[in-house]
Amino acid sequence: MFHFDTYGTLVAATLVLLLGRQCVQNIPFLQKYAIPEPIAGGLLFALFFLLIHQTTGWEASFDTSLRDPLMLTFFASIGLNANLASLRAGGRVLIKFFMVVIGMLLLQNMVGIGMAKMLGLEPLMGLLVGTITLSGGHGTGAAWSAVFTENYGLSNATEVAMACATFGLVLGGLIAGPVALYLIKHSATPNGRAEDALQPTTFEKPQSGRIITALVLVETIAMIAICLMAGRYLMGVLAGSIFELPVFVYVLFVGVILSNLLTYTGFYQVFDRAVSVVGNVSLSLFLAIALMSLRLWELASLALPMLAILLVQTLTMALYAIFVTYRIMGKNYDAAVLAAGHCGLGLGATPTAIANMQAITERFGPSHVAFLIVPMVGAFFLDIANAIVIKLSLLLPMFTQLG
Repeated sequence: MFHFDTYGTLVAATLVLLLGRQCVQNIPFLQKYAIPEPIAGGLLFALFFLLIHQTTGWEASFDTSLRDPLMLTFFASIGLNANLASLRAGGRVLIKFFMVVIGMLLLQNMVGIGMAKMLGLEPLMGLLVGTITLSGGHGTGAAWSAVFTENYGLSNATEVAMACATFGLVLGGLIAGPVALYLIKHSATPNGRAEDALQPTTFEKPQSGRIITALVLVETIAMIAICLMAGRYLMGVLAGSIFELPVFVYVLFVGVILSNLLTYTGFYQVFDRAVSVVGNVSLSLFLAIALMSLRLWELASLALPMLAILLVQTLTMALYAIFVTYRIMGKNYDAAVLAAGHCGLGLGATPTAIANMQAITERFGPSHVAFLIVPMVGAFFLDIANAIVIKLSLLLPMFTQLG
């Protein structure tokens, strides 16, 4: 067993990012299909440790204590950069995209349950390989698998949930590039948006130059720390109530309120470039740690029918993004970037969605709409909608009989 402590994990994560950048720059396939650098590097590390495990039986474990703080820092940066005036202006687009996301949630569970019945599996397994692990991710998968084991006697539910969520995280980062590339190629702007057509933000162009002083960076870290502290406090206060939500939602909400309150009172103007730098660093390191610590050999524990459902779910997400998300959102460049983000939301998580969109906008040009809408839907609305869809699915006769 190789164990990497906090410092070793941080070193490995930075190496993953550097390796991913080199791979994307030097491997035409990865560059052509805009595979995010953390996905490329993290998956390569995971494959390397899979090879070691299969040949020697040795395993590698990482100290993932930094993972959650990095994720929360990323969501705090999204909140601090959110302008309420812009959110009001994009309200109709946000609602439209949210409806599209709900449609995919319903379809995902229909596909999972239908495939499970067709393959002779428990219908609960089909639900587990649906929105619980794919749109919900590891956290939602762990929570609901415990419920399935306790209330329905479904054995190995947790192991299946973690393997399915892992599969989704990887595929969510891999299919977005090819989907977006196909859509952009067949759009009115096949070469993307002209560089001078819209001034990019630092989330859309993470490699763009910035001038940031030490004082500004300290002020930015202070605001992010306030978001994390207040977000955790709110989670503790609202735990067990109807307003109970994942902690990152509270952190993002505090960021939005803090940023706009400071701007409205004229007390302080948030330096969006500094916030974006910290957010991009946190996002990259979070994804690197999450992917390099994947235990890919656990995917081998998936029976062939479960793997078949996952592959169908991946194909369904890609086709939905092309024929539904892209068309409903306007059939333009922004719609293509939103489709790439939706692939991340539908199979992985919000950070994966942002990384997908960054890989596209870094190559083809900015999309303010996508970077305004996707983080808000992914953080605020997706988990709430998913919880409702899961509970409605459990009201179907096949599940009530089990209960």
